[in-house]
Amino acid sequence: MTDELFKPSEVAFIEDPYPALTELRESGPLVWSNEFDLWLVTRHAEVLACQRDRRLGRVMNGHAQPTDLRPVQTIKAISDWAPYYDIERHSLLMLEPPEHTRIRSLVSRAFTPKRIRDLRPTIEMTAEVLGATLDPGGFDLIADFAQPYSIRVIATLLGAPLDSVDQLLTWSHAIVKMYELNPTEPEAVAAIRASEEFSEWVGDLVDQRRREPRDDLIGALCQAETEEGRLTLPEIVSTVILLLNAGHEATVNTMGNGMTAILAHGSWDQIVSGAVSSEVAVEEMLRWDAPLQLFERWVLQDGFELAGQAIPPGSKLAMLFGAANRDPRAFENPDLFEVGRGDRTHITFGAGTHFCLGAPLARLELDIAVNELAGRFPNLNLTADPMRVPAFVIRGYQSVPLTAQN
Repeated sequence: MTDELFKPSEVAFIEDPYPALTELRESGPLVWSNEFDLWLVTRHAEVLACQRDRRLGRVMNGHAQPTDLRPVQTIKAISDWAPYYDIERHSLLMLEPPEHTRIRSLVSRAFTPKRIRDLRPTIEMTAEVLGATLDPGGFDLIADFAQPYSIRVIATLLGAPLDSVDQLLTWSHAIVKMYELNPTEPEAVAAIRASEEFSEWVGDLVDQRRREPRDDLIGALCQAETEEGRLTLPEIVSTVILLLNAGHEATVNTMGNGMTAILAHGSWDQIVSGAVSSEVAVEEMLRWDAPLQLFERWVLQDGFELAGQAIPPGSKLAMLFGAANRDPRAFENPDLFEVGRGDRTHITFGAGTHFCLGAPLARLELDIAVNELAGRFPNLNLTADPMRVPAFVIRGYQSVPLTAQN
């Protein structure tokens, strides 16, 4: 079977891709896409196997070459990709061992479980302060709560000035559009400009920390050291941008997707009453409508086979997280949103080498945010249909209009 059902640029597919993803998955674990020249991996077991298989990689030669980046391949009208490539070149998402191992080890020394635990009071305060500003008569979950909440948390962790958060959002939104399968030339121009400005901004912060060390994540990244040395300036810049972009986008989109599902399925009372804890609810929010729908890998070695299909080196696989997270082979009644399911075997955070470094922080942020809303607004309801971001890979809402009145 080919990929006639896989239409990631079409409005109807973006609104609800799951019927098509179900049909693709049930047709087989591996589906060839003529349009995108890659294999779609549809089932939970095969997606998990791909995430853990060291014969696959995000890039072909250890770190990103310009030709590894889809926008560079497809948008021929742009010749100077340097600012965008410079941040992708050192991004953990675009590295493989041994370079990935070295940088992730250094980042892990700064991004510790203790640092995340110590941030809990600050996260709770951020949620409480923002919650107090919400009008019970009507507010937008995304613009009024989820976005400012998430960007303030990650900025606080990093030690970035909070008066810059609006600019950070603008840069982040521009850059992540390059992770879609079909970015446009105007989007690429905006992403290149954002990459240049974002890199300069982070570089200035790093210079400050090196002159005046502080106990924040940027300061820790500057000081982290192993026998192989410290992170270089370009490596720190790429890491900070990745943490800001990934940390912010995933949390906001999970809040929008997950809260919409909770309210649409009449599950809010279970959280408000305490029958289901916010911590448990978060896992179903992450599984049922994942904020990241697709993650690509290259075949690096001879002899790779998946689901009985031999796939030669240089081929690309696209793992469909949304399809895998609703695989009936892995989850009972997978299309049913069960707020108390609490199943952590979803693959939303990935696995293997590229398991999400920020997963513990994301879970903590989401737990605190849902708990804050449940304690403050027991009568929360949707007032209109939420508006989707017109994108498939990074899946979320532009607007989720709510009221907290009966």
